[in-house]
Amino acid sequence: MKNFFNKFRRDEDGAVTVDWVVLTAAIVGLGIAVLSTVGTGTTALGDTISDRLASQTIVDY
Repeated sequence: MKNFFNKFRRDEDGAVTVDWVVLTAAIVGLGIAVLSTVGTGTTALGDTISDRLASQTIVDY
């Protein structure tokens, strides 16, 4: 039984898993931040284009 606990204490596989979870969470968080920033800018640009197109007149000859 003592050998089992020594082996368990020296095992580092769990630490690697924690590292990957932290890295994955950071990447997901960064992706969400980028999408929200780009989404806001895209909405504002779309509104500007819509306003400009709505204010144009069509000349019929």
